[in-house]
Amino acid sequence: MTEQRRTNRTWPVVGHDWAVEILARSVVSGRVSHAYLFSGPPQIGKTTLARAFAQAINCTGAEPPCGVCRSCHRIASGIHPDVRIVQAEGSSIKINQIRELQREAALSPVEGRRRVYIIRQIELATTEAANCLLKTLEEPSARVILILTTSDRDALLPTIVSRCQILTLHPLPIEQVQEVLVERGVDEEQARLLARLSTGRLGWAISAASDPAPLRQRQQRLDEMTALAGQGRVERFAYAARLSRNPDTVRQTLDLWLSWWRDLLLLTSGSAVEITNLDRQAELENAARCYSLDQVYNTIVALRRAVWQLEHNANPRLLLENLMLHWPSAQSA
Repeated sequence: MTEQRRTNRTWPVVGHDWAVEILARSVVSGRVSHAYLFSGPPQIGKTTLARAFAQAINCTGAEPPCGVCRSCHRIASGIHPDVRIVQAEGSSIKINQIRELQREAALSPVEGRRRVYIIRQIELATTEAANCLLKTLEEPSARVILILTTSDRDALLPTIVSRCQILTLHPLPIEQVQEVLVERGVDEEQARLLARLSTGRLGWAISAASDPAPLRQRQQRLDEMTALAGQGRVERFAYAARLSRNPDTVRQTLDLWLSWWRDLLLLTSGSAVEITNLDRQAELENAARCYSLDQVYNTIVALRRAVWQLEHNANPRLLLENLMLHWPSAQSA
């Protein structure tokens, strides 16, 4: 067994071994930084890693995090007085939440070695809250650890990023996600589908395995997209208007459409790579006979451009209307 696997075996984290190794060594050496930034796609395991790190910091067992001591149990249950998760109230993290954190951080730990604050989705902090947090980052207490998580590092104040040790998490191998789902009792075929749809985001896969709502929404969005091929400009513009009413779902919808057209590219090009949308394989194979390779490629380019424009604050409705103008029509098989 390698040294890395010996260090990591008690951490309740799937994958991200390199990050666990860095954090585990900092705990063993006593060189824990005052602030960390865990960056990566949504539901990839950032909060899980942060909670495990909090356990390791305050663990009273011989090999932290032991998972069995009082401290580890209380942190896992969310009731440890010195470990708190701060997240958006409504649509944002507000200044009063950061001020409350600062008041608590000025006090000595109740029962642990350090107070640990996990601030989820720090990109949702208001400007006032972000600037308020800077005070704590600039004047750190030796007994306080801040762990920030984000899915959009570019949206953060550079001054916040510069004061944190940054760990960028990457998607897990699809096979590893599938293995975990099967171990959790998910049917083999369903686990195979969810693992591919997750794009390596274990949190999403686990959530989708227990809650059918994301899969139902996915089916609806794909059905709506495939219907566009037979619709005229008026119907397409009306759909763009409806979809743009909820800007939060536009990016998810574009990513979903991209996954479908990438699958279509694999099929039309004769690639041996397995598709992502396994449950719609028959439909995709039929579509491969109705679109040319150029149509598929150009649609992927247009979708990627739309995602880039959305990330750079383009108007969602105008973006979608422009996409609808160039949406391909299916040819007869």
